[in-house]
Amino acid sequence: MPTLSADLEFRGLVHQVTDPALLARLDSDRLTAYIGFDPTADSLHVGHLVQVLMLRRLQVAGHRPIAVVGGATGLIGDPGGRSAERPMLDPEQLAANVAGLRAQLARFVDMAGAGGVGEPSAGLLLDNAAWLGSMRVVEFLRDVGKHFTVNQMVAKESVRARLERPDSGISYTEFSYMLLQAADFLHLYDTEGCQVQIGASDQWGNITMGIELIRKVRGAQAFGLTTPLVTKADGTKFGKSETGTVWLDATRTSPYQLYQFLFRTEDAVVGRYLRFFTFLDHDEITALDEATAAAPERRQAQRALARAVVGLVHGDAEVARAERAAAALYSEDIASLDEQTLLEVCAEAPVHRWPADALAGEGMPLIEALARSGLVDSKSKARAVVEQGGAYLNNRKVTNPDARLTRADALFGRFVVLRRGRREYHLLRFDGDGRG
Repeated sequence: MPTLSADLEFRGLVHQVTDPALLARLDSDRLTAYIGFDPTADSLHVGHLVQVLMLRRLQVAGHRPIAVVGGATGLIGDPGGRSAERPMLDPEQLAANVAGLRAQLARFVDMAGAGGVGEPSAGLLLDNAAWLGSMRVVEFLRDVGKHFTVNQMVAKESVRARLERPDSGISYTEFSYMLLQAADFLHLYDTEGCQVQIGASDQWGNITMGIELIRKVRGAQAFGLTTPLVTKADGTKFGKSETGTVWLDATRTSPYQLYQFLFRTEDAVVGRYLRFFTFLDHDEITALDEATAAAPERRQAQRALARAVVGLVHGDAEVARAERAAAALYSEDIASLDEQTLLEVCAEAPVHRWPADALAGEGMPLIEALARSGLVDSKSKARAVVEQGGAYLNNRKVTNPDARLTRADALFGRFVVLRRGRREYHLLRFDGDGRG
């Protein structure tokens, strides 16, 4: 069993540390460490998993993790990684976002850890509005602001990048964010004995401000560790799909959609993601690296990644459901899917609408449906495709060119999946106005 520091190094999760001694202390001491999450939405997204799982890795190793949801800093907005000012949240939306994040984080951080020798300590979920919300401005300027120069603050990358954009600049509100985060660290040091802050690499400047504040005010040493930013193979931000952000909330991004997003991971980065987003052991990950190099078309690493992440976020039952849905897309089992899952598995298919009465009586000729949907160029080609065994109705092969689509074929009374060959499929909806 590797030590925590060895595990983090193997996984490439150590980007920067303020003092290399921290890594040794992670293996020998029992520390309290915190990670902050700003509530810009009512759900975390898949990119947050690096930090969420860092909390869990710490707890499993016997440390005490604190997740801080920024009920106060969320009103300000972190300028890091932003080219323009964040939109301001109203208090009601912020409260809803804080509640959503707390519920998600509670699934990963054990609040009832045993705390005995060799056992994980109970974690904490805190809202920084509890201490920052009541702080008076004069008190803040005197107790926090006086310990930093404007020169120091301007030198931070998150601020400098914005100052170099004359079209946007940075407001005093966002400029002060790093001081608020420093105040968080000091408060947690005083009240919880927290000596470590962890965050993504774009948080380095904010983390070092907190360490400096603790040194100046308490004469004590605190530590910081950052993880690398997660990107796709082309260098773009991880956590986005063609349809938008990939959320951990099942009502925003279904387990099937999350599974498919991860299953489509590029070979060039799948090994990195296995290290960042799973608890698979080192030998398993190394074997999957070798499998990707030897037989990338089998996508063993991608499947292992999708199974592990969906299992962590939504449970093993949803893994099985997502895999059944994926298999059903090209089998007759598609008729056994519930309506929501059917629409999810067909989400990338072209959709064609016809009026419901198009299936009345004798229904619609199959070759007409093939041609009008665009799966083939003409009725004559449609007939040839059917006769050659290349046409599928709800994934059932149809070889009779005179076959017709009727109401009996409509899944949930209005959907028909029409496929040509192995992979080209369209979804027909018989509830439209007939404009296709």
